[in-house]
Amino acid sequence: MTDVFTHVPLGVDRSWGHAMLRGFRMRCPACGQGSMFARILKVADSCPHCHEELHHHRADDAPPYFTIFIVGHIVIPLVLVIEKIWHPNMLWFVGATAIVTLALTAALMPRVKGAVVAMQWALRMHGFDYAARGNPAAGALDKDPAPPA
Repeated sequence: MTDVFTHVPLGVDRSWGHAMLRGFRMRCPACGQGSMFARILKVADSCPHCHEELHHHRADDAPPYFTIFIVGHIVIPLVLVIEKIWHPNMLWFVGATAIVTLALTAALMPRVKGAVVAMQWALRMHGFDYAARGNPAAGALDKDPAPPA
């Protein structure tokens, strides 16, 4: 089957594993060279290197959810082990735990968001399919329809 607009085979799959790894590195899922982010958590409209459109993403609440899940699975076992072995001063322990939790969250959040956006790109979700086809109405289905008059 070929694309009606650009005659590009639609059956060509994008590797979601490679795309997510590139996204985790905060790089463009298509080329792996350009930066995915314009600011710390703001996804660029397009890749500065290959000009792949990235504005179609709908990451929403998934990156914070996954980040909390990952950080919790790292911090909670550490807290339990440290408390069991060393019995540290509670004030120091709570402060250190808060610092470690915030540092891990700040380090992982953009990377997890990059991986989520890259997965959406690889699976052609939320308008990435229309961008791949070269459809001039790319993303038209992402917008809410106009209310009836």
